[in-house]
Amino acid sequence: MNETLVSLVRKLKKTHSLSLDEYHALIVGQTPELAAFLAKEADEVRRSIYGNEVFVRGLIEISSYCKNNCYYCGLRRENGQAQRYRLSPEEILSCAREGYALGFRTFVLQGGEDAWFTDERLSAIIRQIKAEFSDCAVTLSLGERSFASYKTLFEAGADRYLLRHETADAEHYAALHPAELSFENRMRCLADLRKIGYAVGCGFMVGSPGQTPDTLAKDLKFVETFRPEMCGIGPFIPHHATPFAGEVAGSVAKTCYLLSILRLIHPPLLLPATTALGTLDPSGREKGVLSGANVVMPNLSPVSVRKKYELYNGKICTGEESAECRGCLDRRMESIGYRVVVSRGDPKSTPQKGDH
Repeated sequence: MNETLVSLVRKLKKTHSLSLDEYHALIVGQTPELAAFLAKEADEVRRSIYGNEVFVRGLIEISSYCKNNCYYCGLRRENGQAQRYRLSPEEILSCAREGYALGFRTFVLQGGEDAWFTDERLSAIIRQIKAEFSDCAVTLSLGERSFASYKTLFEAGADRYLLRHETADAEHYAALHPAELSFENRMRCLADLRKIGYAVGCGFMVGSPGQTPDTLAKDLKFVETFRPEMCGIGPFIPHHATPFAGEVAGSVAKTCYLLSILRLIHPPLLLPATTALGTLDPSGREKGVLSGANVVMPNLSPVSVRKKYELYNGKICTGEESAECRGCLDRRMESIGYRVVVSRGDPKSTPQKGDH
C-alpha cells in the first residue's frame, strides 16, 4: 500500500479533517488494499460509538409527483412515462401502524416536491403519527421548502430532515439541475434546517455525470465542516426517461470507499447502506455496512405503489429490502456480524453552536 495514503487515513482517523488536496489524493489513490484498510479503520470507529448495532428506518414513499425537473431523477415533471400516485393521510398512517408492529421506531416520509402536501396536511399527519407512536422519530425527505414551512413541520413534531446537497460544487450542481434550481438555495435550506433544530441529513450521488475527484473532495470537505447528523450517499444509477439515460452508473466499490472516509470524517454519523447499493449488487448493503454504514431503510410503502416510485432504473422494490421481510434483514446483518435493533436510533451527538 502507498504509505503516504495510509498516513492520510491515520491522520483523518485522529483529526477528522483533511485539506481538499489530501481528500483528492485519497480519492484518486483508491485501491482494493487501501479500501480494505479504510473499511477496517471505519468499522473500528463505528463500533466504538454504536457497537454492532444497525438501525432500521421504515421508508414511506408518499408521492411520486414532483414539480422539479432534475436531469437525473425518474420522478422529474417532464417524464410522461412516470406512473404518478400520492398516498392519502390514512394510507400513510396505515403504513406507520404496520411498521410499528414490525418493530420500526423511525418513519421516513419521502416524496417528490408535491404541492398537495401543504404544511397543514403534513403537520396533521406528523401529529397523528406522534400521537399514536410517541416513542418513534419522524424523518422528512420532501425537498426544498421555505424556512417557515420547515419550522411549522418541526413544531408539528418532525425530528429529522434529509436533504441531499447532491454536490458541494456550484458549477457541478448547475450541470445536474435546471436553472430554476440553485446551489445557493439548496445550501440555504440546509442552513435553515440546522438553525431550526432538526437532526439534518445531507448527501450526494457517487459517479453522477460531471463528477470529478475535485468535486468529490469538496463534498467530503462540506460534510466535514457542516457536520450533519446523517449523510446519505449511493451510486448514481441512470433512469431511462431522463437526459442522463445513457450515462454510466456509479460504482459500489467507490461508494463503499467513500462511506469509510465519511465515518472517519464525522464518527457519530448515521450512514445508510442505501437501496441503490442493493440495486447494483445483491450484497451491496452488506458491503456498505462492512464499510462503515449503520442504517438500513426497508420499504413500508404499499406494495401496489413501490414500483411507481422509480428514481432510477431497476430499483429493487419487493423481497428482502421490503419491511415485511424483517427476519430476512436480521439474518443478513447477523451473517456479517451485526444486529438490527428496535430503536429510534438517534445520533450520538448533536451540533454545537459554531460547528457550522
